[in-house]
Amino acid sequence: MSVLARPHRLAPEYATRVLYDVPMSKHTSWHAGGPADMFFIPRDAGDLAGFIRQLPAAVPVLWIGLGSNLLVRDGGVRGAVVSTHGALGALERLSATRIDVGAGVPCARIARQCVKWGLGPAEFFAGIPGTLGGALAMNAGAFGGETWRHVLEVDVLDRRGMRHTRRPAEYEIAYRHVKGPADEWFVGARLEFERKPGINDAALRELLERRKQSQPIGEWSCGSVFTNPPGDHAARLIDTAGLKGFRIGDASVSMKHANFIINHGAARAADIEALIEHIKRTVAQVHHVELATEVRIVGDPA
Repeated sequence: MSVLARPHRLAPEYATRVLYDVPMSKHTSWHAGGPADMFFIPRDAGDLAGFIRQLPAAVPVLWIGLGSNLLVRDGGVRGAVVSTHGALGALERLSATRIDVGAGVPCARIARQCVKWGLGPAEFFAGIPGTLGGALAMNAGAFGGETWRHVLEVDVLDRRGMRHTRRPAEYEIAYRHVKGPADEWFVGARLEFERKPGINDAALRELLERRKQSQPIGEWSCGSVFTNPPGDHAARLIDTAGLKGFRIGDASVSMKHANFIINHGAARAADIEALIEHIKRTVAQVHHVELATEVRIVGDPA
């Protein structure tokens, strides 16, 4: 464990609630990864701000939601991991077309609730296997929809534990890319949709069925591993490079969707990362296209 993460460096009200050397394999959808020095689950936004405020400035912070779109290396994570799922869970309707959502709300829940409220197009959120915080951080999308198309403003927390409200114009936003002020984390957002009185659960079920038919739902994966290059699809490039089913250790390219990597039960993060690199090299050799990873890779090697 890093000396920066020793319990005596924390304020008393937090020291007893922080967990140490927590295996990140228990908190990622790939079920792989080494230990986090510190692991903290805040009670609410105020509790989270207090924790960040008293954390020594030299201690790195990693925020996670449902642990999708994340590969933690086998050596683990130095510093503090903050889990927002279950803490930043507000989901309220503000007006006929606007909603307020906490960063810890699963995207699937946003989709279901917006259908109940007759708002759309929000159904695409059902295809994002994470929380709003992660969707904001990477401009996540599915079924042709993208998160930031609907953002009116976001609430962020800085390293001093201070909360700010920012507009989309303050960010550089593109396909699976969001860049804003450094050392700030999303804690919530106001989103705007349109009135869609005719939308119902059947439409949502149809989208979920499409996802089930085309993706390896129920298996250990992170979602899509690579972004789609302009005018093409990463899955097509990987498939036609002959990589479906290719395996390193207990990790393999999905036979159902080539842009998914499956942990069959015992894959190490090193196996998954080696497979990612093999896919990139092979696609570059076969198609002369450099694939970019959508998944975030963090932590130290074993």
